[in-house]
Amino acid sequence: MSGTFVGMPAFPEAARDAVRDPVLRGNLRKATRTIRDKRAQAVSELADWAELREAGKQIKDHTLAHLDHYLVQLEAAVTAAGGTVHWAVDAEEANRIVARLVRETGETEVVKVKSMATQEIGLNEALEAEGISAYETDLAELIVQLGKDRPSHILVPAIHRNRGEIRDIFRREMGEWGRPAPEGLSDTPAELAEAARVHLREKFLRAKVAVSGANFMVAETGTLVVVESEGNGRMCLTLPDTLISVVGIEKIVPTWRDLEVFLQTLPRSSTAERMNPYTSMWTGTDNTGAADGPRNFHLVLLDNGRTDTLADDVGRQALRCIRCSACLNVCPVYERAGGHAYGSVYPGPIGAILSPQLRGTQSDIDASLPFASTLCGACYEVCPVAIDIPEVLVHLRERVAQGGEVTRDGVRVTLPPARGHIAERTAMRAARWAFGHPAVLRAGQRLASLTRRIHPRTLPGPGRAWSATRDLPRVPKRAFGDWWRLTRRRNSEGKDST
Repeated sequence: MSGTFVGMPAFPEAARDAVRDPVLRGNLRKATRTIRDKRAQAVSELADWAELREAGKQIKDHTLAHLDHYLVQLEAAVTAAGGTVHWAVDAEEANRIVARLVRETGETEVVKVKSMATQEIGLNEALEAEGISAYETDLAELIVQLGKDRPSHILVPAIHRNRGEIRDIFRREMGEWGRPAPEGLSDTPAELAEAARVHLREKFLRAKVAVSGANFMVAETGTLVVVESEGNGRMCLTLPDTLISVVGIEKIVPTWRDLEVFLQTLPRSSTAERMNPYTSMWTGTDNTGAADGPRNFHLVLLDNGRTDTLADDVGRQALRCIRCSACLNVCPVYERAGGHAYGSVYPGPIGAILSPQLRGTQSDIDASLPFASTLCGACYEVCPVAIDIPEVLVHLRERVAQGGEVTRDGVRVTLPPARGHIAERTAMRAARWAFGHPAVLRAGQRLASLTRRIHPRTLPGPGRAWSATRDLPRVPKRAFGDWWRLTRRRNSEGKDST
């Protein structure tokens, strides 16, 4: 399976292909509209939703402002509970740590809890290169893995697949990965779920090593939290002897009391449930054998661009994200283009602001992502931690057009504008100069009015891409400034005559 999205084209090109796929469009339309309608109903049940949303925002902002303190507190708490903490500056280091820890157990396979962080760093591919097989156990992730596919949604990675496609994937691929699908498997949800359950059960019972992420980490106790809907996570977190959790440094909350806020907002925003069916929490290890849980626990704290993101006063909002995916389900662009067009494991509006900050804006795909939005604001309205995604999108568009500062190896360097945006930067600078010189602006407006009859209906050159799907605005007979002065003079003359 290729989960790294290396070599993906820029968003406009990828989206153009996606919108021409009627099956994909149908799958996305049905799934996103169903999820968002249910979410709206679940949220409406809470009279204090606005207060919870604001509380989540404040907790996240406070934590990010004091991240150094809470990470040190977390490390001390995890260590005191019997765990081992590892620090990874980037994906390469995180993958190297996990591969080493698995090799030290003598095992050659691991079972995995659904994890965005491990997808972000390409862990499955890194383990495969080391001769270690990684088995996804979340149903949707299993579908993606068996289909040699990429995830296209944060909550429902296989949202682009319908039941018939899933049945065909199970029939064709399950036997290559373990227990085959039963003969005569239909596309009914019950049969598909049963086939996955039987296929995975032998892996759960055999595995000695599990890999997870975490939705939250509680600094005061060193507790990690995973919320899920199927129970596969519970199996991975309790049965294997060794548990390795790869977690972004922004997933920390200071106290249990803070956690309570997110355990209300996350399930309603994601699965439209009052609470998650499975909320698993673990603190350290149990070496007595008297309880379920790992005998060896390793926490890999992942940076991978998060520190650079934190340094941006506007862009750091993206680090509040609790991965609920509500913004994807209301986004008109995502509904039509799907998740693969974003070229990242983080698709949709949140991916459009998170991926370019974690990876930089020098590639074609990352430079295009801030423009993959209508700026309608629906994503901000549903975000349970009030991330102003439109504000960050505009901020990142400016960065792409103008270039800007980033931190590389601890040094602030200035990057040039991304390729393809030099003409845009030049045009914006020319417009800024004209607006700063009123006489020039008035002359330009009058010239445009006088020559309006010969104006083209489409723009030439690069502008053709813009005018191909839009009508150029008609130039009025008179510039607004001239009209305003004439109107005021007429009104003044009318008053004088009376």
